[in-house]
Amino acid sequence: MADKKKTPTQEKSTMGTAELGTELRQALEKRAKLEFQHQVTPLKNPLELRFLRREIARLKTHIRLKEAAK
Repeated sequence: MADKKKTPTQEKSTMGTAELGTELRQALEKRAKLEFQHQVTPLKNPLELRFLRREIARLKTHIRLKEAAK
């Protein structure tokens, strides 16, 4: 049988809180840079900002779930 691939959400649920925090910081920094670039000159793909906002929300949700489970 074919191996089942994990979705990005499943991968994040197996990560530790510290790893999620690191990814969250990186995503926040990337979002800040992209927003600044977008203010100066329009981005080629402005939907990337939307993706990053949603990814940040997912990371925050996973962190809160892990903290609540303690």
